[in-house]
Amino acid sequence: MLPDTKHHFAFWGTPRFAEIVLEQLIAAGQKPTLIICNPDRPVGRKQLLIEPPTKVLADKNGIEVAQPETKEDIMALLEKLQKMDFAVVAAYSKILPKEIVEAPKLGTIGVHPSLLPHYRGASPIQSAILAGEEKTGVSLYLMDEKMDHGKIISKSEFKISNENYEELEARLAELGGKKLAEIIPALEFALEQALEQEHGHATFTKKFVTSDGEVNMEKDSPGEIDRKIRALNPEPGVYTYNFPERSGKRVKLLDAKLVDNELKIKRIHPEGKNPIDLS
Repeated sequence: MLPDTKHHFAFWGTPRFAEIVLEQLIAAGQKPTLIICNPDRPVGRKQLLIEPPTKVLADKNGIEVAQPETKEDIMALLEKLQKMDFAVVAAYSKILPKEIVEAPKLGTIGVHPSLLPHYRGASPIQSAILAGEEKTGVSLYLMDEKMDHGKIISKSEFKISNENYEELEARLAELGGKKLAEIIPALEFALEQALEQEHGHATFTKKFVTSDGEVNMEKDSPGEIDRKIRALNPEPGVYTYNFPERSGKRVKLLDAKLVDNELKIKRIHPEGKNPIDLS
């Protein structure tokens, strides 16, 4: 087993999902040695440089940060990673080379917000909501060179209620972080018990684009529109060109409520105007 006070590990992750996982690890006394995230990026009209959420959290907790931009930058971390007991990946946007994944002594643990092998890829949370799934969960797995493909260390599932993407993301990240923190002290044993995925049952997700968010208020069912609003906000967003009394105008659908198969739109954002609350 890895002694609680002596293990060293790297944490790969950039956005809010990774931040929440990291918060759970730190709260449980499992603080990474190194956090690796994307470089600061310009955001908004003023193009102000914004630090990734995980970097902000790392700075607050006195954790070293690396922000590689290129594959060469990532490979430059190889020697440092070889000194680590293990690594964790939670929502890191780049595909990691096999040498990097295998560099730590015990390998690299992926935190994936689906019940693998279902919903591998970039958008498991949105895809589960869009499909009307009744349950989802988090999988911890030993990463290999293929996407979301390695042996399962642990799976935790729960029922999906009416959550939107951001609510479900937070719930899954918190669950994943807590489960990982529980496993780390006995990680070697957990890895020995890891099981191969049922690869024949694998399903794959895609990155959603703006056009995926268009709905037809007359042709699409209330359930379909509701699932899109819950899944695809805030990005890439949901919109229509035939909203009642605004036909032909592009209207973003920001929030809605489905009751007895009747959809009540609660908040819209007409093009060129400020958002409007309808309830």
